[in-house]
Amino acid sequence: MRTLYLLRHAKSSWEDESLGDFERPLNPRGNKAAETIGQFLAKENLKPELILSSPALRARQTTEIVLRTSKLQVELRFDVRIYEAMPETLLSILAEIDARKNQILLVGHNPGMEELLNFLSGEVKTMPTAALAKLNFAASEWQSLGENQAQLEWLVTPKGLKQL
Repeated sequence: MRTLYLLRHAKSSWEDESLGDFERPLNPRGNKAAETIGQFLAKENLKPELILSSPALRARQTTEIVLRTSKLQVELRFDVRIYEAMPETLLSILAEIDARKNQILLVGHNPGMEELLNFLSGEVKTMPTAALAKLNFAASEWQSLGENQAQLEWLVTPKGLKQL
């Protein structure tokens, strides 16, 4: 059994219009949302073996806050291909993962993350900022991922977690 967690970066700031899209930081709401997701990972004892993240500032900050808040110590890789990636690119990145790793957290951007979730699970779901989804696969290798091969176990948002 393989598990793929998909995390869309938290809410970014549009305050500084001189910044390019790649360099937009999180806003205060995004910082809090990333902390909430990190706390959820810790509470649920979720322990991915590898985190793959976009290096765009808002994704990088989301990843770092989630790691700090959850107290996870895990291999972390930033991959520029995740930035603005569509599902085909994300699947090719996942196909490169060592078969010995069974749980992966992918941190990226919409529309690619949402489209990947929909493609893999066959369920049409929206992923607002800082949404985290858990997908389970029976595939023996990451290269085997394909359309409708995943079961969406859950999708959480910081707002939804605060209401529990």
